[in-house]
Order: sequence, then C-alpha cells, then structure tokens
Amino acid sequence: MLQKTISKSIGCSGVGVHSGKVVKLTLHPASEDTGTIFHIHGEDGVKVIAPTPQLVTATQLATVLGVGNTSAATVEHLLAAVRGMQIDNIRIEIQGGEVPIMDGSAASFIFLLKDAGLREQSRPRTVKRIKKEICFEQDGKRIHAKPHNGFSIDYTIDFDHPLIGVQTMSVEVTPETFASDIAKARTFGFFREVEYLRSKKLALGGSLENAIVLDDYTVLNEDGLRFPDEFVRHKILDFIGDMVMLGTPLEGHFEVYCSGHALNNQFLRAIDENADIYLESVTLDETVPVPVPEVATAAAPAVA
Repeated sequence: MLQKTISKSIGCSGVGVHSGKVVKLTLHPASEDTGTIFHIHGEDGVKVIAPTPQLVTATQLATVLGVGNTSAATVEHLLAAVRGMQIDNIRIEIQGGEVPIMDGSAASFIFLLKDAGLREQSRPRTVKRIKKEICFEQDGKRIHAKPHNGFSIDYTIDFDHPLIGVQTMSVEVTPETFASDIAKARTFGFFREVEYLRSKKLALGGSLENAIVLDDYTVLNEDGLRFPDEFVRHKILDFIGDMVMLGTPLEGHFEVYCSGHALNNQFLRAIDENADIYLESVTLDETVPVPVPEVATAAAPAVA
C-alpha cells in the first residue's frame, strides 16, 4: 500500500466553537514520509508542529495541540477525517487558534479532502501496530487494545439521559466506512451546561448549527438526529482523531468504554512511552505475523 497525500491546496473558514471567532483552515499536499504537520499562526509567528501525545496541552471538551504560546484547538474532527481517508502526508495551516467547527462533524472535512483530490505517492505506507495487549483504565473508563491488522473499534458509551443511555457500535475503519457511518456524526452537549461553559470562555461559538444540544428529555435541534445512535458514532469519530496524535497511523483492535479526550491522550502517552513493549512499526507492503497477545493492565495516572 502506497502513501497518499492531497492533490492540491484547499481551504475554508468558519466559526471556532470555543472562541466564537472566525478562523481559517488551509490544507496543503506534503511529500512522502512527512506525516501530518501543523503550521499554526500565533503570537510568535508560525510554529511548525508534528503531533505527539506529549504536545496535547488540553483535553476539556476538545483536543488542543500546542507549543509555548502557540496552540490549535478542536483538531480531532479534522484529524479523524485525515485518518479515515487514509491520508499519510498533509500540511495543515491554522489561523485563529482553532480548527473551524463547521457542522460539528467531520463531513465538511471529508468534502474538502475529496475536493482537493487524493493521489498516491512513491513510498509504501508505514503504521504503528499494537503488538501486545493492554487494558488501560481510569475511574471506570477503559481502552482495551489488541493486535489487529487494520483499525477496528468496539465502542460503548453510557450516559444518564433518556435519549442516550447505553449505546454500542463496532466498525472496521476504512475510507468507505468512515465516510458512510462515522463522518456525519455531530458533537453533542447539554443545555444545562451552557452557562457554565461560557463563564469559562468555552463553547462561545457553539450553537444548534454545529452541535446536538439536549435538555433533560429531548434533542433541541429541529432536524433531530442523523442516526439513532449518533452519540456513540461521534465518540468513535473523536477517538479516531485523538489516535492521530501518535504521529504515525495506529493499527489494532480497540475496545473502548466511556473514554474521552483525556483518557485517549493518557492511553497514547502510555503506549508511546513504552513503544518497545506495545508497538511495532509495519510497512504495509510487507506481511507481518500478528503475535500471540499477552495481556497487560495499566492504571492511568490522575488527570488534572
């Protein structure tokens, strides 16, 4: 399997969900073995940042990537689209400190990427594959990862709300399944939390145009839900995007229970810092046998 990038530069602008300001995004092709690279405009000029788990600076409601005074928030929906479309090399330019929220899903980013066009490159694709089973747990939430040739997710959520409750979904992530089953699922929140979030200067740009909003009993959006289980589908979308912060496409089978951005990042840090135990580099034009798994259990450190 050869690496891929986009065929031309393309961009958009939109509201930043937390700042409430108009922000700008431009996507550019990148050469072989570049990976996903951010060019973030900030107070100190343009910072070039390659994602790593350690460069995630905040995980409240969204994933924030940053160095020093320069950061970019809400990167996970865009990164999910990049990973879902199996794009290996891309340069992401951000002006305004956030990725535009668009409609709260990854659908607009899929449209942008398809409009830019995808092209194969000359070098084979390399991934990091789970080579040893690990169950990573904290406060009743967990990520259980096993060796697998591909990117497979079994996800369960459990919310104390009559329209959500327990929802479970399984998906083998491919460009086709991501576009049809995951990309259109929107972020969601609860009306009772809006005042608190805005007091913390969060969700200033949030609206019924870019999120599912629920009161204690129902969905406030006039058009309702896109899927009966849109909530768990969006959590899968977030998980896919957060896993891109490893820096190299991650493969494995992931059984996820009630995780969020914080635990996703703690999990990535654990396997990255113990990569010799849990990860192997695989070039996808090679046939690499999947080892017999050994189970390890890791307790996540407390998240501030």
